[in-house]
Amino acid sequence: MKNRTSFYIVAGLISLAIIGIISQLVNNPAGFFRSIAIMVLIVAVIFFLINRFSKAGPQKHEQRAFNKAAKQSKKRFQHKESHTSGKRTPIGSLSAARKKKKDASHLTVIEGRKGKKKNRASF
Repeated sequence: MKNRTSFYIVAGLISLAIIGIISQLVNNPAGFFRSIAIMVLIVAVIFFLINRFSKAGPQKHEQRAFNKAAKQSKKRFQHKESHTSGKRTPIGSLSAARKKKKDASHLTVIEGRKGKKKNRASF
């Protein structure tokens, strides 16, 4: 019953609003369009201010940093692909190239107590 009552109230308000808009458009069209223009202008200013001040948030900064890193990585891998496709290695030096291991430059080894056994009772 409560839902039905609220539906009738909302429908009545919407119908009164439509009647008011139509009567204002018929009686005073210049004032109607002026009020619509003022409302649009106020909404545009509020939208601009919200977007202007929300761009300084930490999510936007992190997203910008991620995009920059992704672009650099993409550029680096494209450079490697174009560099390797231009050269052909002789068959004899192919086995020598397989023996070489290149360390990843972004990984570091942390020295620790590797020989000492862990005390399982402390876990």
